[in-house]
Amino acid sequence: MDFLIASAMAQSAQPEAPSLIASLLPLILIVVIFWFLLIRPQMKRNKEHKALISGLSAGDEVVTAGGLLGRISAVADSFVTVEVNDGVEVQVQRHSIAQVVPKGTIKNLK
Repeated sequence: MDFLIASAMAQSAQPEAPSLIASLLPLILIVVIFWFLLIRPQMKRNKEHKALISGLSAGDEVVTAGGLLGRISAVADSFVTVEVNDGVEVQVQRHSIAQVVPKGTIKNLK
């Protein structure tokens, strides 16, 4: 019966606490994964969109965030006038331009 008592005493020994680095390693790993999968690509898209917005000029054919396809007729500081059909112009905010399409896209759709 002495062999049962010896094992019970061994179990009562307190386990070692994990080191600080070992406890912070999963948190650091999660932050790194979020950085490369979420934050970095979003920053890249924002930078590309700012470059697109700053390069807008009259005559560019664009698609708005709402899905309107048209040609830019006037560019102001905050707003852009988009001609969606002959004689029909709509003012939209600059940042609502989603993409610039190749010239001639509107003619090909009509």
